[in-house]
Amino acid sequence: MTRKKEQYEKVVSPKLKEEFGIKNSHDIPKLEKIVLNVGMGSASQNPKALETAQEELRQITGQHAVITRAKKSISNFKLREGMKIGCRVTLRRDKMWEFLDRLISVVIPRIRDFRGLQTKSFDGRGNYTLGVREQVIFPEIDYDKIEQIHGIDITFITTAKKDDQALALLQELGMPFRLTAAQTAGPAGKPDAGQS
Repeated sequence: MTRKKEQYEKVVSPKLKEEFGIKNSHDIPKLEKIVLNVGMGSASQNPKALETAQEELRQITGQHAVITRAKKSISNFKLREGMKIGCRVTLRRDKMWEFLDRLISVVIPRIRDFRGLQTKSFDGRGNYTLGVREQVIFPEIDYDKIEQIHGIDITFITTAKKDDQALALLQELGMPFRLTAAQTAGPAGKPDAGQS
């Protein structure tokens, strides 16, 4: 069993059950899957860049990346239906937990000028998307072999029905969120000692 999965089952799950007053253990929010997506608008002009991005996602996740295609044509973007526009990997079970562990302990600390993850990137249905500007923050990527720097969208899909449950789940798993003034304020409305 991976470290994060064990942490979820022994610490996070009981804490969430108590915090939200959940009676049925199947209703406790859990991490369902993590999706890594690279969108490349230049994929039609430069197919080699898409192959490189696909290989980089494979190195990062240890899983084959699927090519994504345009669902409909948009003339302003010179986009035709069925055109290759990016690649994606979906992680579940042990690979998901291992990736989450590496993301929290190795990758996020390598982000330049990092001040915490923003909490406004939740979609209203308990899912969170983190945008990474450069793929070089992943230790699996060799900086000298990069042809083009591109971003990666990392989406955490949870079974939570509300964003506050998903936020609590991801925070308990170790995601370093930037807390707002209201969240850091103590019971009297003043910042807690050590938080200021």
